[in-house]
Amino acid sequence: MCGICGELGFNGAPGDLGAIARMMKRLEPRGPDHGGSYSDGALALGHRRLSIIDLSLRSNQPLVDAELGLALVFNGTIYNYRALRRELSARGYRFFSEGDSEVILKAWHAWGPEALERLHGMFAFALWDANARVLFLARDRFGIKPLYFSEQQGRLRFASSLQALLAAGDVDCAIDPVALHHLFTLHAVVPAPRTIVRGVRKLAPGHWLRIEENGARREGCYWRLAATRPHPPRSEGEWLEAIHASLREAVRVRAEVADVPVGVLLSGGLDSSLLVALLAEAGVSDLRTFSVGFEDTPEEAGSEFAYSDQVVAHYGTRHRRLHVSNDQVLARLPEAVDAMAEPMFAQDAVAFYLLAEQVSREVKVVQSGQGADEVFGGYFWYPRMQAETGGSPLERFSKHYFDRDHAEYMRLVGAGWGGEDHSSAYIGARLDEPEADEFLDAVLRLDVTTLIVDDPVKRVDNMTMAWGLEARVPFLDHHLVELAARCPPELKLREGGKYPLKALARGLLPDAVIDRPKGYFPMPALKYVRGPFLDFMRDLLDSRACRERGLYRRDYVEQLLAAPDMHHTRIRGNKLWHLAALELWLQRHLDGSGQA
Repeated sequence: MCGICGELGFNGAPGDLGAIARMMKRLEPRGPDHGGSYSDGALALGHRRLSIIDLSLRSNQPLVDAELGLALVFNGTIYNYRALRRELSARGYRFFSEGDSEVILKAWHAWGPEALERLHGMFAFALWDANARVLFLARDRFGIKPLYFSEQQGRLRFASSLQALLAAGDVDCAIDPVALHHLFTLHAVVPAPRTIVRGVRKLAPGHWLRIEENGARREGCYWRLAATRPHPPRSEGEWLEAIHASLREAVRVRAEVADVPVGVLLSGGLDSSLLVALLAEAGVSDLRTFSVGFEDTPEEAGSEFAYSDQVVAHYGTRHRRLHVSNDQVLARLPEAVDAMAEPMFAQDAVAFYLLAEQVSREVKVVQSGQGADEVFGGYFWYPRMQAETGGSPLERFSKHYFDRDHAEYMRLVGAGWGGEDHSSAYIGARLDEPEADEFLDAVLRLDVTTLIVDDPVKRVDNMTMAWGLEARVPFLDHHLVELAARCPPELKLREGGKYPLKALARGLLPDAVIDRPKGYFPMPALKYVRGPFLDFMRDLLDSRACRERGLYRRDYVEQLLAAPDMHHTRIRGNKLWHLAALELWLQRHLDGSGQA
């Protein structure tokens, strides 16, 4: 797990190593163990390393293979690298390191872009072919690892974070109006290739980008998710057996492929608790688990310790509890926003940030339960969508998911920021794509391939990597997801959702953990806004920078400020916090200028 950056110029000028150094400085938290750079004419690469596999100097990056004429910067983990190495060795390739990074170099030389289909893991990488004078960028199937890029003044730059590109300079920092619409309707999700900053784009999950030294480029998609029933059909027992075997394997490889200890972020919910159980079942000893909790409010408990403690007692894990007061949350909130590559509205972003700080002092790698709800239908809005009998797929979806309908969005944004209903057009087209047998098949596929990428997946990457902590997400193992996507929705939604996981958990976890109501990583102070949190948000939204920016209509802002606890989205987000979070992000990253 690392931070990568680089540039390729199209005008013959040498690579700007000063810009590379500025980007690397911004990426240092992602890779505190080593930094290195490489240049070849108009090409320059930078890398910050977090040492997880092959801790020796041989796996430091940029990784250069002079014999093949290739150079690589890579962020992520390839879980099947040992098998690929054996296959490549049999083809005559010689290896000088013991890590997974070098396997990518040889695989690309052997198979070209088709090598991506063989990679099992999470990754974003840039590979330079010095002979062909071609730069090749690629991102994993679910966008677990980020890859941003910008183009300006005859060059293309890329990096693991948007902040790194801003540090390099020469970025158009105007707000993208289409991204703004997505942001406020899709719970801060801005689907690739857009970002909130007009001059920065991101490579879509499951895609590659090939750029020649003269600026010519091609983009390709190497993976798509089918959500259709198999033939012949499977019985319920066959589905459960196959899913259980696939999940066990996903958890196992994410524990074994590391030369450092692996812990678990234990929320107390079914998903993370099941990870603990499966790791124990696989024989992992000295399990380390970590939980975080916050202050209660009259409406909602601030922790799930009552459940996580049962799992800890059941498996005898070495456990660390972190309880964070509201004063700490408010004081550290700007730091957490600084770690966000893009604005985030989810209340648990700060929770992950503060938890990751503590966890990183004890381990370098953790497994986390992100993706289980999207893959196995665990959220409360899925049955509601399924129960809708009338309307188009878009209408059935938006009624239970969109944070704001387009009419409310138009009441939110200031003059000049309105326009078309971009989110409805985008979501409608995605739901109508082929290879989904039923409406809910299309919904879950959209969620796991797009919406999750720029909400929980990005949140976990940003907040953990801010402290040099690698988060692995076994529920997004592509073999498991491909299997689950073909499973009938009614099986997944049984017993309130995630039935295959609940069935697997019986006998492994206390029934109280399995049968508890669905929890959401709680931080009540950002959901029920009052006291110092309300003062903080009011100051942001009344600030000169916010008023001069003109994004928000004042009457809409005043309506939310007058009743901050009363305005929540369909999926239980606080609308006032949405406005404040974006404004805080803009002020922290773009200096609060009127042209932000």
